[in-house]
Amino acid sequence: MDIVRSMEAFVALAAAGSFVAVADKQGTSTAAVSRQIAALEAHLGVRLLHRTTRRLSLTEAGGQFLERAEQILADLREAEAVVGRQAANPVGLLRVSAPLSFGITVLGALLPEFRRRFPGLRLDIDLSDRVADLAHDGVDVAIRIARAPSPNLIARRIAPIPILTCASPGYLKARGHPAHPSDLSAHETLSYSYLSSGDTWTFRNAAGDTAAVRIRPNVHATNGDLLRRMAVEDAGIIVQPDFIVSDDLATGRLVQILPDWTLGTFGLYAVYLSRRQLSAKVRVFIDYLVEVLGRDCG
Repeated sequence: MDIVRSMEAFVALAAAGSFVAVADKQGTSTAAVSRQIAALEAHLGVRLLHRTTRRLSLTEAGGQFLERAEQILADLREAEAVVGRQAANPVGLLRVSAPLSFGITVLGALLPEFRRRFPGLRLDIDLSDRVADLAHDGVDVAIRIARAPSPNLIARRIAPIPILTCASPGYLKARGHPAHPSDLSAHETLSYSYLSSGDTWTFRNAAGDTAAVRIRPNVHATNGDLLRRMAVEDAGIIVQPDFIVSDDLATGRLVQILPDWTLGTFGLYAVYLSRRQLSAKVRVFIDYLVEVLGRDCG
């Protein structure tokens, strides 16, 4: 039995005094309304109405229940209105985890507009390339860059993230241009510690050929911007997301190498713990990222 629906039918019947009137209002039959009232009485274990061929009247228990039912339904409508307003204008604290370089380079430029749209939200941003434990760390939503998200989390793909292989003109002048991925094993390489494939860089070309190269990095680091800076200073070859190296490529401080080979396109994902009852604050944040970053995301 739908208790709320039955209570609504009872309150309407008490006001109208007619099964026909209530049935017309609900768009159903008088028999259906009668079944709702009978089910409600059976559920409560009391008779709510005196029925005669000419009129309906409330029993003593019916009168008492009517007063409480009207208040309960009014409270329910008020609660629905409050939740509806919060869904459109969420309030409270939103905890976000994001990679350090992405947070500084990309996210920092987007958050002011997000705050203007949703002024009721306060933001707690944790920037770290360490993969946060959402439950343990109390994170509402995490931004991840990966080939595929963790199967233990709910993920929404926001945008593609191309990964580029780069070096400085000075390094290439001194050490030469690699002609094939296999040449990288003889070069100075600067490796990102959290790269999912570790120190094996697997390249693919347009023909579908693959080349897995085991590199011997002279530097490991947990931050891509540090490696980018070292590469600009002629320290070696890096593979990094385009948002980290795009400015240096535009100015010539870095040069893309092995243009016919790619490590592939990673995805930018928003991940969270549960699809059920997704909070309004998380939903509007993810929708905003998709809106501003996901135009090229299939």
